[in-house]
Amino acid sequence: MPNVLAIIPARGGSKELKGKNLKELDGHPLVSWSLVQAIEELGENNVIVSTDNTDIYSAAARYGHKFNYMRPKILARDNSPTEPCMIHALDWYVKYHQEPKYIMLLQPTSPLRKKNRLKEVIQFTENGGFDSTLSVCKTHSFFWKGEKNPTPSYDFNNRPRRQDITKQEKLYKETGSIYVTKTKILRETKNRLGGNIGIFEMDPIESYEIDTRLDFSVLDAIWGSKNELNTKYSAA
Repeated sequence: MPNVLAIIPARGGSKELKGKNLKELDGHPLVSWSLVQAIEELGENNVIVSTDNTDIYSAAARYGHKFNYMRPKILARDNSPTEPCMIHALDWYVKYHQEPKYIMLLQPTSPLRKKNRLKEVIQFTENGGFDSTLSVCKTHSFFWKGEKNPTPSYDFNNRPRRQDITKQEKLYKETGSIYVTKTKILRETKNRLGGNIGIFEMDPIESYEIDTRLDFSVLDAIWGSKNELNTKYSAA
């Protein structure tokens, strides 16, 4: 897929779970799972790991990352947004390659995805005529907002049954796993989402994100079920 550049952001700092991008999951560093999947589905010339950390850089190289790219420290602070990092990596990439039609953002902290998901999301984006796409997971939860005078996402005087909720009323959780954006949109808006936005529904088991030690323990406990989703990559 030469029209896609996948960017995997993996900075060295982490407040909640120190060194999480190198923490081993099933015997391999966390960052390797997204990297190997991207290489296998998109090609090694279409994947770049954005890191400021030499240990992560070395680990990525061991799992097939071929680019000599490092993220500047100024873009790797605790409060650094992701989009400037994406654009910086893109600008570096196009010095040596043709500008891609799409940018795909793959969060290494969401490592469990079905095989061929990346190709499916690109196809979904193209077929739907979307300018950007985000991965979502259907949720049956009812939400409340605000601590003082909290307000619900539903009418609690007429509590709906989940089976009666219409398609338009269904709620979806942003998984943080996959984002696809037309390069033109990313450059114009400085945002991973813009224009005509599509939502790509993924399996609930693909929605796990790792931010805390508990998150990691939960995902590690269910990791064996990944084979049911046909997600066996060479990293494993």
